[in-house]
Amino acid sequence: MATSMVMPQMGYDMHEGKVVRWLKKEGEEVIRGEVIAEIETDKATVEYEAYTGGVMAKIVAEEGATIPVGGLIAVITNPGEAISEDILTNAALAAPAEARSPAAAPEVSAQAPPAGAAPATSDGEVRASPLARRLAKERGVDLSTITGTGPGGRVTEADIPEQGASAPAAAAASVNGYIKASPLAKRLARERGIDLGTLSGTGPGGRITEEDVPEHAAPAAAAAPADPRDTATQATSTSENVELTRMRQAIAKVTADSWGAAPHFYVSVDIDMTKAMAFRRDVNNELDAEKRVSVNDLIVKASAIAIGRHPKFNSFFRDDHLQMNASINVGIAIALESGLIVPGINGCENISLVEIAAASRDLAARANSGSLRNDEYSGTTFSVSNMGMFDIESFTAIIFPPHAAILAVGTVKEQPAVRDGELAIAQIMKATLSTDHRVADGAEAAQFIVEIKKLLENPISLVI
Repeated sequence: MATSMVMPQMGYDMHEGKVVRWLKKEGEEVIRGEVIAEIETDKATVEYEAYTGGVMAKIVAEEGATIPVGGLIAVITNPGEAISEDILTNAALAAPAEARSPAAAPEVSAQAPPAGAAPATSDGEVRASPLARRLAKERGVDLSTITGTGPGGRVTEADIPEQGASAPAAAAASVNGYIKASPLAKRLARERGIDLGTLSGTGPGGRITEEDVPEHAAPAAAAAPADPRDTATQATSTSENVELTRMRQAIAKVTADSWGAAPHFYVSVDIDMTKAMAFRRDVNNELDAEKRVSVNDLIVKASAIAIGRHPKFNSFFRDDHLQMNASINVGIAIALESGLIVPGINGCENISLVEIAAASRDLAARANSGSLRNDEYSGTTFSVSNMGMFDIESFTAIIFPPHAAILAVGTVKEQPAVRDGELAIAQIMKATLSTDHRVADGAEAAQFIVEIKKLLENPISLVI
């Protein structure tokens, strides 16, 4: 029986998606659960898995086409089966219900891949996930020599060995002409007049971090124009319209909708992080470098515990009721070159601080490689936005719909403080909670953020 492959809805606010690339051609065999295309949403480029097996009989949406949710993009049939005209003219009736739900994950076919090297597509390209391709490139591994364990023998990140000659750091920092560098590193390089292309990155995959940017080379001083009118004329003559990316368009819409629909109010506290910083140092001294805990991990863990004690913040406003989450899923704001995404760490009530740290690193790595899963964008009701790495002391954040609240935290700074009548130096972090007034009132928000403050000021409570 012919099956319509439709544009899935990968998030409550997704209305359309763009077909970036087809990994199958017409006439090729398709295994259920096999990735057949890459779809660009407002948030990221994600893999599209076939929810049935058969033959790719018809590709309806060409690469680059933007298709509304539920719109027909391809048809899979049994071998030798003809395609009904009804399917091509009325995709909505033929589309299975599970294709429209981001929560519906297709079962992976039990068919095992053949032994030996990873199978290639008809054009000779090895089938591999985006993350697997990135890891293989970083580690100097030839994908054609790898046996894939994914659906249809597809190579996944788990199949890429650790060994293999890695590319030099400076070369790895550039992918298709794009220099991989952290936002802070880019800012420092710009301020100091340093060409990022001349630097070797020590971060993951050769990514340039702030530590890689040397102190020397001060930024060039801008020469003042002889006549201010010349500047105005020049600005007018060189101005141009810059088209927004789909992600930036989505951010503009989501934030505008949130600001207009959700009545925001704010409560702020100063959190004494002196004990938390010492606790983090002691914990990290006992851990391998790749397992260490960040300040943000402490904040996420404290937020999860506080949510468990104040369950209203594990809900969101919908129509005339609050929809409560069964699990505590905390979103973390991740800044990419293309914009901001907020994937979630799911089940925070059941995982340790070290596990939260590992999940956070994994989300950040896969966010940068474009390999996040659909379910990692949904199911969260609360998020943390941390701008401490930019040396920002305090700010207020716009709630990410449909969340109940977002916690904005700044950098940890040494400040004078009075303890037991004595003047001392404390490490203070400013935190501001933005809350949807439809979900919670001021007193409830105050109790919630004070709970987070108490947990962070007594960090042993995060692990017992």
